[in-house]
Formats: sequence, structure tokens, C-alpha cells
Amino acid sequence: MFYVDWTYIILVLPFVIFSLIASARVNSSFERYSKVYSRRGMTAADAAREVLRQNGVYDVRIEHVPGKLSDHYDPRTNVIRLSDSVINSTSVAAIGVACHEAGHAVQYAEGYGPIKLRAALIPITNIGSKLAMPLILVGIGLSYLGEIFSYIAYAGVAFFALAVVFQLVTLPVEFNASRRALAAISDSGILAPDEIDPARKTLSAAAMTYVAALAVSLMQFLRLLLIVSRSSKRRR
Repeated sequence: MFYVDWTYIILVLPFVIFSLIASARVNSSFERYSKVYSRRGMTAADAAREVLRQNGVYDVRIEHVPGKLSDHYDPRTNVIRLSDSVINSTSVAAIGVACHEAGHAVQYAEGYGPIKLRAALIPITNIGSKLAMPLILVGIGLSYLGEIFSYIAYAGVAFFALAVVFQLVTLPVEFNASRRALAAISDSGILAPDEIDPARKTLSAAAMTYVAALAVSLMQFLRLLLIVSRSSKRRR
């Protein structure tokens, strides 16, 4: 006899599907607009440098990183790493991605509040993600031994909630980096006015992946809370 986890199917699965669709949309948007080349001919790496220069940030290096859309800013080394399909491309999609990462570097340089909060949450979230499921499983599995184990299960749910908080804080960080990127692109003339919209669509598609990640984490949290609550009630 097979066990069907209806809490997962009803609460989590629809948002997992939404997340997959969002990821596919990022890839399709990037592929589409990576074939649209800017008339100015500036590479994505140079565009990122221009965003940094406009904001008075001169100590950030730009390096290559292997992979597809593996672009990121590393605050530990103060380096923007741009992927194979971005770093030397002159496409509007690549320029949008590179300028977005430059936007993160500017956030750190300016002490932008949400990104400082996200950075502070990373070590706590890493610990919480490792402890959450073991505590929940141990708490539910041994709950018949005493109420203390129900509290252990709830502690696991609380640790998992840290991931939800992290995803929530990530949203304004990502949206703000894109706004900074598009403003710099427009103000400096990195792209012509009619080329900005494709870059915006690329970044908007990427932003939806963070919305989807938050939705999945939130629904997973509610599912775990429901499971632990039911287990606790059965024990009584």
C-alpha cells in the first residue's frame, strides 16, 4: 500500500511547478535576448564597470566564472564573476545580467540595509537548514516518549522558518539590484532607449525565480508545521 502525502501535493507541489516554470522562463528570456546585440557594442563586463564607476565604486574586480548563468557578486572577495555567455557578450540580455551583479556590489558599497541583513542571516540559515529536518524527524518519531519530543519537532520547524525569512529578505535585495542596474543603463546610455525593455524583461524573469523560491519555502514551512501539529495532537 502506497502512502500519499496530500499535504505536499496540495501545498507544495503547485509552487514547485511554478518554480520550474520560472526557471524555464529565465532560460528562454536569456536565450531570446542574447541574440539581440546592443548597437553601442559595449561588452557586459564593460557595462558592469560603467555601473560601478557611476556609483563611485572602484575596488571591485570582474572575473570569469565557468557555467551558464552562474553570474554572481562575491562580497567576501569583492569580485563580480560573470559566466561564459555573459562576460564578453554585447547582447542586451548579458548586459542586463552583468549590470544587475554590479548593482549588488553597489549595495554592499553603500551599506544597503537588506543586503547587510541577508549576509548576517546566511550562517544562521545554513545551521538551521542542517538541523531542521533531523529535529523534526526525531521529534515526531519519539513523540510517544513524552511531550519534550514534540517541542523538539517544533524547534525543527522554527529552524526551517529561517529559510523562509532568508528568502523574504532576498526579494528586496534582488529587485533593488535590478532597479539600480536599469537606472544606470538608462542614465549612462549603455543601451539605447529601445534596447532597455529586453534587458528589463530578462531581469524580471530572473526576479520571478526568487518569488517562486519564497513561495516554495513558505508552503513547505506550513506543511511541516501542519505535520508536526497533527503528530502532537495524536500523541495527546
